[in-house]
Amino acid sequence: MRIVVCDNEPLSRERLVRIVQQSGHEVVVQAMTGQEAIVAVKDQQPDIILLDIRMPEMDGVRCAQELNKLEHPPAIIFVTAYDHYAIAALKANAIGYLLKPANKDELLEALSKAKKLNAAQLNEIRKLEESTAQPVREHIAARTHRGVELVKLTDIYYFTADQKYVKVRHKDGIILIDETLKELEQEFGDRLFRVHRNAIINLSFLDYLEVLEAGQYQVRFKGIDETLAVSRRHLPMLREKIQSM
Repeated sequence: MRIVVCDNEPLSRERLVRIVQQSGHEVVVQAMTGQEAIVAVKDQQPDIILLDIRMPEMDGVRCAQELNKLEHPPAIIFVTAYDHYAIAALKANAIGYLLKPANKDELLEALSKAKKLNAAQLNEIRKLEESTAQPVREHIAARTHRGVELVKLTDIYYFTADQKYVKVRHKDGIILIDETLKELEQEFGDRLFRVHRNAIINLSFLDYLEVLEAGQYQVRFKGIDETLAVSRRHLPMLREKIQSM
């Protein structure tokens, strides 16, 4: 694969170049700023860009946003010393988020994933899903620091609103996605059920409805010791649903 490495720290950049070249890939350009990276990508049309975040003139997040406007953007893997830009990286369509000093094995794994699924392909998948009259997705996709993760719908306990994103609680942990509860409810209405304005649950994992003090209710799940509050508005519909199951 053809790769652009963008990092204004010489030692860090040289280390990334060395790992990439030792793994059999080609470094077509070494850039030190976001502006240089954009020029390099337009000129060389690389498959992947390894991109730092804290850089002069234009930071990595802004650079990624500009790259995503291209007709054929490269897959973006952030390599940074800061762990608090993960959400910004998600919004910038990054498929990898590694912390410095980048672990060789993690970097090679991210490169392998990028080879299979780059940013352009992700956009095409999303367009296909949006244009399908009756979606038949069996997985939920999320971009995390490990790359693109696919989680089976049958492994998901619940979805809850988390500021601008939706938190997905599944068998192996938690991911964040940029879909809305309303969209998920409409698409998977036969398998998901709203128990609160901020929460929908997978009915397959519903264990029972529990009564609390002061007339409050919550649901419990099979397999995990967690609960979610049930709003008074949704309580009658949930009771009706449970009786019909």
